[in-house]
Amino acid sequence: MGDASAALPGGVDPGRRTRELRRAHAAFTRDGSVEAPVRAVIAKSWRRCERARVSPECAARVELAEPELRSYREEHALARVMPVFRDLVGAFAAQGAHLLAVCDARGSLLWVEGEPGTLRRAERLGFVPGARWAETAMGTNAPGTAVAVGAPVQVFGAEHFSRRVHPWTCAAAPVRDPRSRTLLGAVDITGGDGLAHPRSLAFVRAVARAAEAQLALLDPGPPAVGDTLVALGRDEALLMTGGRTVRLGRRHSEIMALLAHHGEGLSGEELSVALYEDESVSPVTLRAEMSRLRALLGPRAPLSRPYRTAEPLAADFTAVTRQLACGAVSAALRGYPGPLLPGSCAPGIVRLRRRIEDQARAAVIARADAGLLTDWVCSPWGADDPQVWRALAAALPPEGRPAALARVHALDRELGGGRATYPQPARS
Repeated sequence: MGDASAALPGGVDPGRRTRELRRAHAAFTRDGSVEAPVRAVIAKSWRRCERARVSPECAARVELAEPELRSYREEHALARVMPVFRDLVGAFAAQGAHLLAVCDARGSLLWVEGEPGTLRRAERLGFVPGARWAETAMGTNAPGTAVAVGAPVQVFGAEHFSRRVHPWTCAAAPVRDPRSRTLLGAVDITGGDGLAHPRSLAFVRAVARAAEAQLALLDPGPPAVGDTLVALGRDEALLMTGGRTVRLGRRHSEIMALLAHHGEGLSGEELSVALYEDESVSPVTLRAEMSRLRALLGPRAPLSRPYRTAEPLAADFTAVTRQLACGAVSAALRGYPGPLLPGSCAPGIVRLRRRIEDQARAAVIARADAGLLTDWVCSPWGADDPQVWRALAAALPPEGRPAALARVHALDRELGGGRATYPQPARS
């Protein structure tokens, strides 16, 4: 299998490729085998769909209806660059009977615009604002797969996992916050076979970069609250400070995360206990780490007696916990790409990581939303959680329950009725 970025390389007959892909799709949905000419990016997506138990007959569901959709769109960061999308994509889409679509980081469509006849066809498909088109809901598709892998992707005809979408072709590229590199969503162009050309993928990638450039112009400086730490879902945190972004080493990531959590500061002894599993570690070790951190950050490095941040420090994990506390579960999970510093063994980080994960997990179960529950069980930290799988089975329509319940029974046998949490690193 090749993995050329173009869905339809030059010189390939679209009709012939369509027939080949339909045979390959039928083979995969029948016995899980991947046949040529399926590209690697598509094969990997199909396998994710299979693990998520997405049906090839799946249909889109609207999860955000008015007025919630209108309010959410107004507040979303991508609303600020919709003029860019419309200027660059809108005229092209209208002339070619294509659609411009923009989704959020969870794959929920926020805007779908274009030629009226194509819009009507898309409405019958459920490709409408407010509908969920994440891979875990609708299988392989350009906007859903682009946010799943964080990279531009083009999907042609029967490369789509859902058979309903086989007549369509789409290309999408992710859009990120220019400062934090947090995924905001994706911009997509959808239409017929003509979009399978390599130029459409390059075009939508350029549109995404233009939107990021516009966001940077609209908000060029550091956040008003001070510095920002991004530590969820990554072993090495990013610190936005003084107008620059610094990638921290693992130990420095732990230090800054603990200080962000303890805004009042920590004594040397308290910080040492939170950092080191070995209680016999000398205070000199911590002082050496802090010295290296000062050399890296200069005047914006933590202060001592007690250890505390030199400037107010916002953190992605504190934002998530605040949103969970006020019941904004969907917003919290959009900002939760994974557990806090998942490779860390520092006792204070391990406790904080588990507390955040348990809080998020409890909120997802209580909300009983099939989309949120599906996202959780399809994540590395929730894939082996029978209680969330059980909640998902209860939230699904009757035809969708057997597969989820089968997973519950399998996990109960494997885990003896317990629940798995995000794998913790082994002690050295």
